[in-house]
Amino acid sequence: MTVDAAGAVGGWVGPPPRPAERCATLFVGVAGLMFAGVGPLLLGALEAAHRLSAAQIGLAGTAELLAMGLAAGLTGPLLGVVRLRPLAVTCGLLMAILNLATITASGGWLILLRALNGLPSGSLVWLMTGMIVRAPHPERWAGLYLTLQTLAQLAMVAVLTAFVLAPFGVDGGFSALAMLGGATALSGLAVPSSYAPLRDDSKTHGGWPGARGWWALAAGFCMLAFILAVWMYLAPLARQAGLSEELAGTAIAISLGAQVLGGAAATLLAGRLAWFATLILSIAGLVGVMVLLAWQPGPLAFLACVAGFGFLWLFSTPFLAALAIDADPSRRAAALGSGAQLLGCSGGPLLASLVVRDGEVRGSLVLGVALALLCTVIVIGLRFTARRSR
Repeated sequence: MTVDAAGAVGGWVGPPPRPAERCATLFVGVAGLMFAGVGPLLLGALEAAHRLSAAQIGLAGTAELLAMGLAAGLTGPLLGVVRLRPLAVTCGLLMAILNLATITASGGWLILLRALNGLPSGSLVWLMTGMIVRAPHPERWAGLYLTLQTLAQLAMVAVLTAFVLAPFGVDGGFSALAMLGGATALSGLAVPSSYAPLRDDSKTHGGWPGARGWWALAAGFCMLAFILAVWMYLAPLARQAGLSEELAGTAIAISLGAQVLGGAAATLLAGRLAWFATLILSIAGLVGVMVLLAWQPGPLAFLACVAGFGFLWLFSTPFLAALAIDADPSRRAAALGSGAQLLGCSGGPLLASLVVRDGEVRGSLVLGVALALLCTVIVIGLRFTARRSR
């Protein structure tokens, strides 16, 4: 988070949530983003069960993430910051119902159900974000949320791979998500009852960034688009490289573990590394990993590649905020950064769905390299036009 909440200096904006309320909000926020971590595993298993085609994997991932982004952006303006407990309970119950309904669906109906599930999930993400921006140190709470979210996704993937998918199939995976929705509904009873309103500074300079700020947002969009284009097809890529279903699940778990390390490294090194060099070198490393994956390496090399991909993903993305602030010191672009990145998360799988086919999904890697190069061009352009613009 890069946006400082008004009045947050030295304390919370409004009454500080009690420890139990903070824990409950963290839980529902993590549950809201759980699909982002387990999506590749479950969508890949649906393809293996012939309930989704290779192209429909991208459509399903796009539909859910796009709906999540819309809900995260519109929940506050539409519903306000009161009656948060009924909202959280309702969202948890809807997630439970929609995940159970997914068990009986396939094809277009399944994509529709995943899109609908993105709505309550996004509302829960908004609930968590609302607490972050009201905290005295938003970046600290955002880092905690990122770490817990990734650890929870890692644990869920490990449990599904080791104990659920083999005996119960993909339906067992969605049953587990339904149970998580039920637990979310219970936790919703303990979230804060309301949030204090934030000061509205949107009228300052029109509330929008300048041209350089929009280019910084475009870089964030491209970066998350190419990362998610590959991430959503990780399980099919593993099978195409000759890995078993068990190894495919292990690859996703290893990538999630590496993401935790990457996020922790970024937190420790933030402020000590130059954003430009960090982003350029990280994108170069991600391109190298995608090229290696396209060569369909053996099991050990494949696992090493996905570990590197996960580490560089979470290590590099925090520096997009520094890019946005450098491009637009007013921080209006940084305030819109998460929205642009969420759009990239949904747009990447959608674009990837257009360049893959059953049995051949390496087109997602080609697309990823192209978007990564476009992102690099934008970052370099912003860096070397900064002095002239100032």
